[in-house]
Parts: sequence; C-alpha cells; structure tokens
Amino acid sequence: MRAWIAQVRKGLVELCIMAALRKGEAYGYELLQALSNAEGLAVTESTVYPILSRLTKEGWVRVRAAPSPAGPPRRYYRLTPFGLARLRQMEEYWKDIEESTNALIEGGTE
Repeated sequence: MRAWIAQVRKGLVELCIMAALRKGEAYGYELLQALSNAEGLAVTESTVYPILSRLTKEGWVRVRAAPSPAGPPRRYYRLTPFGLARLRQMEEYWKDIEESTNALIEGGTE
C-alpha cells in the first residue's frame, strides 16, 4: 500500500505546488508548510525543490532572491502567465480524472 500511496502523491505534488502559488509569491519553506498542512501530502525539501527548479526551467515559475531576516537570501517563486495557463489545464484534467475515478469506484461507468 505504501508504494501505491507514494506514486499517487508523487504525481500530485507538481499540481499542488502550482496551486499553492496561485495565491501569489511564496518561498520554498512556505510551500513546504502549505503542502504539509494538506492531509496526506506531506513532502520534504528533497521533493519540492527539484520540482521548483524544473518548473522554473520550463518557464512555468519565475524565481527571485530577496534578503532574509535571518540566514541566506530567500528564493521567492511565482507563477508566470504561462504557468497560470498550465495550472488551469492541469486542474481541468484533474477534475476529469477525479470524476471518472469516482464513477468507477462507485460502481462503474455505463
């Protein structure tokens, strides 16, 4: 069961990171906290930061550095207009998959 749960979570983390960024700019630790507050989605830095890096390279997310009150500068992430459009597509697909999956779980499709 653990392996199945890990695979489901792995597939949802990118969608959840982008959804969390819809509200606006956030730094990595804030994103970790947001995902940790969502039951069943607790992830580690080693999961989130590589995804943020890839999303930045793909142009879906923009990053900027700013001074931190303590320690090294913080990297703030924000969805680009392309990222927001991609998030909308991902959400539409998620709703379709959720509906189909629920139909099968509740007794099949016609």
